[in-house]
Amino acid sequence: MAALIRLATEHDANQIRAIYAPIVTQTNFSFELTPPTVSELRQRINKTLERMPWLSCELDGVVAGYAYATPHRVRVAYQWSVEVSVYVHEQHRQRGVARALYTSLFDLLRLQGYYNAFAGITLPNESGARLHQSFGFQPVGVYRAVAYKRGAWHDAEWYQLKLQEHSSTPAVPAVITRLADTPALAAALGAGSALLR
Repeated sequence: MAALIRLATEHDANQIRAIYAPIVTQTNFSFELTPPTVSELRQRINKTLERMPWLSCELDGVVAGYAYATPHRVRVAYQWSVEVSVYVHEQHRQRGVARALYTSLFDLLRLQGYYNAFAGITLPNESGARLHQSFGFQPVGVYRAVAYKRGAWHDAEWYQLKLQEHSSTPAVPAVITRLADTPALAAALGAGSALLR
């Protein structure tokens, strides 16, 4: 099986939509109500990759999952913190895809100079909680009845991961494009790829 973690491209948008649309329409794990179009996903991928990683997991030429980071908040003092998400196609779950994607994503975020990663998980979601806790995420609070979807109110639990030791003089995080074609980027992607089975 040919398996790798790589930076996503806008050409992945159609396969990414195939993964994400059922999550939007059939579950409460995303608080979007309508799946984004392929065009909207292309825009999201390109916008994210201006500064932060968006990764695709490719198995035998098919996108089996993806993960990305976005700014935690827009105010400047938050610039060292990100929010992360990972999604896996239902046919490829329980194969280590999410773990591989997160391994590479967190390595890249450390290289860029980020210090904190946050993840929100709709309750209940035991597998999502286990995945994040296995990386060292700690629960920091629950937003009660924060979203209304599919005829019910839903809670979301937030988790925090310290990506690296905090500095008293943190440098501005580097944009992901500064890592392009570097051995460090290749090593981070390879760390996740090595976990695929």
